[in-house]
Amino acid sequence: MIKHNYPGKFIVIEGLDGSGKSSQVKLLIYFLKKVGKKVVVTKEPTIDSESGKKIRQVLRGEIIIDDPLELQNLYVQDRKEHLENKVIPAIKLGDYMVSSRYAFSTFAYGYSDGLSVEKLIDLNKEFLLPDVTIVIDVMPEHCIKRIEERGEAKEYFEQIDRLTKVNEIYKKLPKMFENVVMVNGEKPVKEVFKEIEKIVRNIL
Repeated sequence: MIKHNYPGKFIVIEGLDGSGKSSQVKLLIYFLKKVGKKVVVTKEPTIDSESGKKIRQVLRGEIIIDDPLELQNLYVQDRKEHLENKVIPAIKLGDYMVSSRYAFSTFAYGYSDGLSVEKLIDLNKEFLLPDVTIVIDVMPEHCIKRIEERGEAKEYFEQIDRLTKVNEIYKKLPKMFENVVMVNGEKPVKEVFKEIEKIVRNIL
């Protein structure tokens, strides 16, 4: 992946489904605005591209794609458009771009679907390396419990065996890439954010 030299910052929040990403993204946005940063918020897959719309249909079980590589190629196409149309323009202007999920989800979730991590990394090698990626570490069984407590239907990847494989790769990411940090997501929400705030302050 490629380091950028734009004036803004690209911050990614990663974690299993049910790990509490949404809550931490909201707290991060509030914090960044409080310290005077202009913040742009986004997530992957997007709802802006045709690829992103198709991915969401797959995740909801509305359409079926039998080939895991075909699904990951959709993620890559969606990411390419996402970077070109939203992320890069924002950080060129000096904004702080906060994204829920990015290429690291492809590595982890694609692996859980039977693809090699090396192949998945190769598909994303020309994309930007975030200034910091924070992985919220929560045990898969706890994530499943949280999803069930929300009363929502489980999506494509939200099964214990898949999430266990996803978690296996997430735990390896800090040794594989620069600027990736694990945070213990088993703590109360505000305590988790205290750790995230410390990490983000290092790039302000």
